[in-house]
Amino acid sequence: MATVVTTKKENIDNAKTSKRAPLFRKTNYILMGVGLVVLLIGYFCLKGGAVSDPNTFDGEIFNARRTVVSPILMFLGLVIEIVAIMWHPRAKKEETEA
Repeated sequence: MATVVTTKKENIDNAKTSKRAPLFRKTNYILMGVGLVVLLIGYFCLKGGAVSDPNTFDGEIFNARRTVVSPILMFLGLVIEIVAIMWHPRAKKEETEA
């Protein structure tokens, strides 16, 4: 019996001509952008509070913005990023004419 041997060039040509849906769509990129913005807002809420004299105590580091709001925003940003990566929109059903 004869065996069929394919070359690498044929495999590359087949890969180029196959029509696959893109991995990420417009919705994914929009969600990634929103997640990035939420993460950046969380990081900006966390910054600040530097004291000029290191020997003095400043209670500003324990305010609600730094201890509550910022971690929540950063966690939400990470969740949005995970959803953006995992999101796969359903294919539109084409109506068949009877």
